[in-house]
Amino acid sequence: MAYQDHIIEMSQLIQSKSGAWDGINAEGVARMRLQNRFKTGLEIAKFTAGIMREDMAAYDADPANYTQSLGCWHGFVAQQKIISIKKHFGSTKGRYIYLSGWMVAALRSDFGPLPDQSMHEKTSVPALIEEIYTFLKQADARELSLLFRDLDAARAAGDAAKEQTLLDAVDNFETHVVPIIADIDAGFGNAEATYLLAKKMIEAGACALQIENQVSDEKQCGHQDGKVTVPHEDFLAKVRACRYAFLELGVDNGVVVTRTDSLGAGLTKQIAVSHEPGDLGDQYNSFLDCEEISPADMKNGDVVLNRGGKLLRPKRLPSNLFQFRAGTGEDRCVLDSITSLQNGADLLWIETEKPHIEQIAGMMDRIRAVVPNAKLAYNNSPSFNWTLNFRQQIYDAWSKAGKDVSAYDREKLMSIDYDATALAIEADEKIRTFQADSAKRSGIFHHLITLPTYHTAALSTDNLAKAYFGDQGMLGYVLGVQRQEIRQGIACVRHQNMSGSDLGDDHKEYFAGEAALKAGGAHNTMNQFA
Repeated sequence: MAYQDHIIEMSQLIQSKSGAWDGINAEGVARMRLQNRFKTGLEIAKFTAGIMREDMAAYDADPANYTQSLGCWHGFVAQQKIISIKKHFGSTKGRYIYLSGWMVAALRSDFGPLPDQSMHEKTSVPALIEEIYTFLKQADARELSLLFRDLDAARAAGDAAKEQTLLDAVDNFETHVVPIIADIDAGFGNAEATYLLAKKMIEAGACALQIENQVSDEKQCGHQDGKVTVPHEDFLAKVRACRYAFLELGVDNGVVVTRTDSLGAGLTKQIAVSHEPGDLGDQYNSFLDCEEISPADMKNGDVVLNRGGKLLRPKRLPSNLFQFRAGTGEDRCVLDSITSLQNGADLLWIETEKPHIEQIAGMMDRIRAVVPNAKLAYNNSPSFNWTLNFRQQIYDAWSKAGKDVSAYDREKLMSIDYDATALAIEADEKIRTFQADSAKRSGIFHHLITLPTYHTAALSTDNLAKAYFGDQGMLGYVLGVQRQEIRQGIACVRHQNMSGSDLGDDHKEYFAGEAALKAGGAHNTMNQFA
């Protein structure tokens, strides 16, 4: 509803109360309504699911339309990210938020810092989703408040042209509320536990759930060793549980992202149930590392498979886990991905050990031969040493092309001594274009960095501590933080405004009129930053 329509509707309602509501300002109500566009998390989930579906269709039409996100571990971090995007690019189109289970475990658990092994409270995940959207909605309210203040100033000055421009800006206001792709880990239990948690996450506002095919109670970070996968049917039950949760809550276009860790996972806890040759269970078991035996070779407690009339004994480790054959990871990733898409998944996530476009493309080519519109969400992980990886890729390409690489030591390419070399410059250019190049070649619809704001918080705090507690003292803060905020137009340099002080003043004026005791008067030191 347009701003003026809200005012008209409220005016009519107030007039219908025979004077009892004459103390209510219709325009004030209209402003508060626009500043609180989303009343529930479900409204947000439905709205943002529509955005993702439109973006997926745009990518299918042209892979230049890939999308991006950065992982955020606090509502304020997410808020500042989206404010920054709107400031620099004028729109949030194609920019999302990623919610990382790793960062929830490391930063948001009541147990304190934990590894990414699903040991944190699962309720902390929907709580963070709700927190992020609370901060994003507050960013809407704050920015609209600034427009309303400018509108009042234009009216007071009798500037009708500026007033109309501001009214148009209000009516065409783009919300800070963007899609969240939320990490549900391996579901924190069985399919029922997955469904219950999925509901909480969707009710908090999540339109996209990312679930992985690891064993819940043995879950590991995607870039650690010791990962254990589950048979397809077990995983698909959880995929369906997520879909049921979306459908029950009326988010019919919710997005399910299925992650396979099979590339780095060499173990399984279960031998899949198979009813006939070639079914999903049989395909899963076909990757097991087995030895052919005769009945006489069987030992007490052996688990034996019958395949084509042969008895096969899977290799079982002392941990009671079964081992896959070496070199089967890519084949298992491809089967995992095809199976997920054929059973309700919308996007894929293949966790790799390095950022290599052709490695990803090789698997996606095979997947797309079966499911032509298959798309990836890809982890541009901080666990990769991007500098070393890409310098080595350029070194290898040069070597293959017969180019002289004698000036370089492949194992020491991370050295600062190489930073200004032609090889390092070409590698940096490949890093710069990695997302666009892989979106075109490798079917990557969404590029995310899981833990960037974890690292930026540590880096910026280190820089400040080094300066402030050293010889620079207060100048360390002023030079490194405040002056940069002023010069770069960082909104939270006016931290009272960012925290909602001016919004509170608006409300006080609505509620108490001229009797309101407001904080934003002439003696507010934030005026130094006006």
